[in-house]
Order: sequence, then structure tokens, then C-alpha cells
Amino acid sequence: MPATDLPLPPQPDKETNVNALPALRQNRLLDLLLERGQVTVVELVALFDVSRDTIRRDLDFMEQRGLLVRTHGGAVRKDQMVRVDTTLGLRMSAHAEAKRRIGQAAAGLVRDGETLLLNGGSSTCAFAAALGERRDLTIVTNNLRIPPITPEAAVRAIYVLGGTYWSVPQVTIGPVGLPGVAGFSADTAVIGVTALSVAGITMGRLDEATETASMVALARRTIVLADHSKFNTSAFAMIAGYDRIEHLVTDAPPPADIAEALERAGVQILVVNA
Repeated sequence: MPATDLPLPPQPDKETNVNALPALRQNRLLDLLLERGQVTVVELVALFDVSRDTIRRDLDFMEQRGLLVRTHGGAVRKDQMVRVDTTLGLRMSAHAEAKRRIGQAAAGLVRDGETLLLNGGSSTCAFAAALGERRDLTIVTNNLRIPPITPEAAVRAIYVLGGTYWSVPQVTIGPVGLPGVAGFSADTAVIGVTALSVAGITMGRLDEATETASMVALARRTIVLADHSKFNTSAFAMIAGYDRIEHLVTDAPPPADIAEALERAGVQILVVNA
């Protein structure tokens, strides 16, 4: 056969160089995930110089093998995926002292006469209980624990949002609205979250995350309450990126990557001391 008739060797695709062969890339990706606890599609695209679709295929494949858990915009280690269903009693008792201090500090960020939106969870309960120094507040909430624990002298009115009752977290889930009005706005949304990662804040259930996202959208500013156990974890549904948040109140400095993301978004971090 003439040399000119010999078949050309297969040309390597630009995504199959030695640094990006699927097996090598996935092993490196897994090492990175074990080291950091979480990764995002954006950073993996930059690291491996491949397309988003390639990274998404890698993550999907690795999830099918049980090596990781896919999240919105990336992945987390399996052991860092938070549980969705925990009773409110357990949530109230977990890191209770930290949540009490976080609640007190966040109450200091609120001014008399504000309209507040509060979502479900133990952290917002701690916040509501700490409002004794405030006056003339209007509170709108889906958290059924809020009304009985809020100091009576602090509030002008408390409105409980309607919807389906969830017995485990003791919240109602439905549209964020009040009967008889076309809509309303609020001064501040004070929200507890399930997890914080580089990408933003997340919750374990889609319906609850959707309702909380609506609260963030309706408020002029948002205060996030999160103890240190929420860092570098991820839950199923994204609530918002850090660009929608004004304050994070926590009991420990965030990890460096999260702190950098918060700083880029201009979020003010308030760390309460023991």
C-alpha cells in the first residue's frame, strides 16, 4: 500500500489530552472533592479546560457510581449531603447556644417598625424570641412556632401564611401572599437555611426553597442565619446566590472559599463570639 494511502492516526480531541482523559480527569475530580468537600461546574471547567457538558457528564457518571451527590451547579461528597427530614425538636436542640447568640445578634440588625418575613426553622425561632427590645414590628411567616415565642411587646401584628401544613418542620407551604391584597413588600427577610456552599444558600425541599426564595424576592434586604455546621454542605434546592443577601450572621468565620464568595457579593458577615 502506498504511504499516501495509509490511514491517518486518530487525531486527539482537545478534551482528551493527558490532563483530561476521562478516567484521569474523574480521578482528579474525586481527589479534589474529597479534599474540599464540594466542587462547582464552573471551577472544574476552568481546571480541566473542557466544556460544561463534559463536566456534567463526568458528574452524572460519578453520581451513578455512588461517588458523589450532584447539586445545583456542582457536586458534594456523599457524606456532606445534609438530611432533609429532621424533626424541629432535633433542629432546635442542635447547636442551640450558637443559634441563641445568632438570633440575638440578628435582632440587633432590625429597626423598630420594620416589616419582617421569617421562614421556617430553628434559627428563625431563636431570632423571633430575641426581639424583646424591638417595637412595632409586623411579622409575616410560614413558621407556626413563631407567634407563641415572639415577645408580645415587640409586634404590631403577626400574619401567618396559608398553605399545606408540614408537620415535621411545623410550617405551611404555599404562595407568599396575604388574602385580600394584590401583593406586599417587606423591609427585611430573615431566613434560616439548610446549607451554604460557594454557589449560595440551599434547602432540602423544593417547595420550601421556592417559598423562601419568594421571601427574599419580596424583601428590600435579606439576613441569613446559619451556624457553622451549615458551611461546606449542600442541599437539593437553591434559594439564592450571595448577591441577594446583605448580612450573614453566624457563630464562626466561614471557610476561605465561601468567605471569598461572600466578599465578592458584598455580604456583611457578623460572627458572634461564644
